[in-house]
Amino acid sequence: MERLPYIDEHARSIDANRERVWKALLKVMCKDSADPSTVPGGFVLESAEEPARLAMRGQHWFSRYALVFELDDEGAGGTRLRAKSWGEFPGLRGKIYRALVIGSGGHRIVVRRLLRKIEAAA
Repeated sequence: MERLPYIDEHARSIDANRERVWKALLKVMCKDSADPSTVPGGFVLESAEEPARLAMRGQHWFSRYALVFELDDEGAGGTRLRAKSWGEFPGLRGKIYRALVIGSGGHRIVVRRLLRKIEAAA
């Protein structure tokens, strides 16, 4: 993955094994849960390492970005699901876009909501 500036990381402990959380991650994030390459619009699949890592990247006029989910074993059959974000926002329009998306807290809300949906699906 191309190095982009780090934005943030959000994590959630889920009471399910990694295989189950992986399936839930694909169910929530992909149009076809059997095919990791069907990530949401605005993203393309960077890598899918079952059941440990799903990396996506994307770009548009105002930014280049990446979102990576990592799954780690956590005691007693649980899984720690982490969502890491990177992004570059060049130029004046990029700075304005970053302020709207990151600075407003909207990104944090969306990522945490995704983690809760994945937990519920697991």
